Amino acid sequence: MAREKQAEAEGEGAAERSYREQLDYLNPIAQPLASRKLTRKLYKCIRKAAKHKQIRRGVKEVQKFINKGEKGIMVLAGDTLPIDVYCHIPIMCEDRSLPYAYVPSKADLGAAAGSKRPTCVIMIKPHEEYQETYDECLEEVEALPLPL
Repeated sequence: MAREKQAEAEGEGAAERSYREQLDYLNPIAQPLASRKLTRKLYKCIRKAAKHKQIRRGVKEVQKFINKGEKGIMVLAGDTLPIDVYCHIPIMCEDRSLPYAYVPSKADLGAAAGSKRPTCVIMIKPHEEYQETYDECLEEVEALPLPL
């Protein structure tokens, strides 16, 4: 019983970290990083896409659909360790001209997708129900400078 309460307290503490505090936990490859404002827009778009079942969640699923030629915005978590788990995804995106951006927290990324489980990569697919939000996010993600 005490362990459950301690785990809940730790979980709440992790969710309460601000954007600035989350930046301390980023890994070295987290470029291009979404700004605070863009991060909020991406989470909002993910919530809308999840409602319409228009997201792909997790490295395995996202990688499969990138290879199949599916289009969308790739959102990666910047605090995922070890990096080897998903370091090939940005290269695949660049090869196929897919826009991608990093957000600071995998826990927040999972929560935006409607899951209690953290996730390190999500693909947002376009859909007419939230097209305006999607286009806005797409424009801003494409404007981010790519890493060298």
